[in-house]
Amino acid sequence: MLDATLQSQLKTYLERVTRPIQITAHADDGAKSQEMLELLETLVSLSNQITLDVRRDGAERTPSFALTTPGQDIHLAFAGLPMGHEFTSLVLALLQVGGHPSKATAEVIEQVQALDGDYTFETYFSLSCQNCPDVVQALNLAAVLNPRIRHVAIDGGLFPAEVEARQIMSVPTVYLNGEIFDQGRMSLEQIVAKLDTGSAKRDAAKIAAKAPYDVLVIGGGPAGAAAAIYAARKGIRTGVAAERFGGQVLDTMAIENFVSVKETEGPKLATALEQHVREYDVDIMNLQRASALVPAGDDGLVEIKLENGASLKSRSVILSTGARWRQMNVPGEDQYRNKGVAYCPHCDGPLFKGKRVAVIGGGNSGVEAAIDLAGLVTHVTLLEFDEKLRADEVLQKKLRSLGNVTIITNALTQEVLGDGQKVTGLVYKDRVGGDAHRIELEGIFVQIGLLPNTEWLKDAVALSPRGEVVIDDRGQTNVPGVFAAGDCTTVPYKQIIIAMGAGSTAALSAFDHLIRTSVPKSSGAVAEAA
Repeated sequence: MLDATLQSQLKTYLERVTRPIQITAHADDGAKSQEMLELLETLVSLSNQITLDVRRDGAERTPSFALTTPGQDIHLAFAGLPMGHEFTSLVLALLQVGGHPSKATAEVIEQVQALDGDYTFETYFSLSCQNCPDVVQALNLAAVLNPRIRHVAIDGGLFPAEVEARQIMSVPTVYLNGEIFDQGRMSLEQIVAKLDTGSAKRDAAKIAAKAPYDVLVIGGGPAGAAAAIYAARKGIRTGVAAERFGGQVLDTMAIENFVSVKETEGPKLATALEQHVREYDVDIMNLQRASALVPAGDDGLVEIKLENGASLKSRSVILSTGARWRQMNVPGEDQYRNKGVAYCPHCDGPLFKGKRVAVIGGGNSGVEAAIDLAGLVTHVTLLEFDEKLRADEVLQKKLRSLGNVTIITNALTQEVLGDGQKVTGLVYKDRVGGDAHRIELEGIFVQIGLLPNTEWLKDAVALSPRGEVVIDDRGQTNVPGVFAAGDCTTVPYKQIIIAMGAGSTAALSAFDHLIRTSVPKSSGAVAEAA
């Protein structure tokens, strides 16, 4: 199951373990149980700190295994085989149960350890989901840090009866004490914030007390990360306020056009971006959503108001809030989101195995989604608003070669249908003939492009008819001292590498603005340059 190279790497990692790891496995005679035991026996062979106890006792979930260590009250388990994207989750769980410290900040660790209450978490994941590991790893760490937190990560593909009974149609889906807790990507900070209801108020108070910045970046995607690095390297006071560091990149499956990196995955790149930013003296404020921008007054400071009630001030601001998946905005879409309406075919596709689905959108993303889903589901119907598909010809050729795909153009989706619990179909209008048609299906994957996260900037800076921040070739907006970069702007191509270049440009322009206006007392570099 693990080749020689991977075993060698894993053996090196396991040398960091400082205390024994006890694995208790529940298995039967099935093929998946045998695969699990093969994996666990390999782990035992790679470290003398690991012992394995195999039980054939008809446990609630088989195959499954739990990790703990003598003398510690740790409740951490995997139901199924944590391979694919979840293999890293298994390695980190072994290290942390084995006493190796995590990379979480001391503040977050203290928050987790201080949580008062009994929490039993169940996380449903799929092996192809790139969003799931963040949630699994966060809750695994929480279980290691706090004995009153229990966590089991469940491969939905191996426990279809549970998935069906709980009507799970999107991963990751997290249950807490038997009730839905949340769905989608979550960091440990986000989870703790939901559990610790007083944390938002404390964060707001801390933020309100911060001194003004020279450059304040709003958004932590590729553009925001590049802007922060370029600003910090000038030796000026730099801050980043981001709703989630990594932005849309976190939801990107494969990246194959990032120059000098042959291929990578979005979450890996997002992690690398944050690590790079943290190498500099940058004040990162995560889980912060901006709500308003107030142009500079007599004090020369631009104000950014946050949803938690706090506000930040800075001599210059770089807007890099990115974009999000565009929604259809039709009846039923909101009601059945995560109940058949999905936006990530890589994450949620395996949950629709053997079922009928539709893909909305005929661009590259939509056609790629239809191709991927065709290998899992019974039938795919691709609906495109235009009279023809807009995807690259090579993708269209592949799509048309598949026998279980129907392509419908000139189709205007009008309504998502359901039975109150899950999607049962959709209605679309033929834009040529005007007739309405109904399609019976179980899943709808929406792939119709991106929408800039700029609603909060209306009437504050100039926006294009599409809601994008209007900028010049230096990243300057129409408001003095306010710059913008990345997918939230009028830059014509929404690409990671272009966003990084735009973020760097905006930071250099902001620095030039600081030099040409006032000299901030906090900035030795600017004073020297002036």
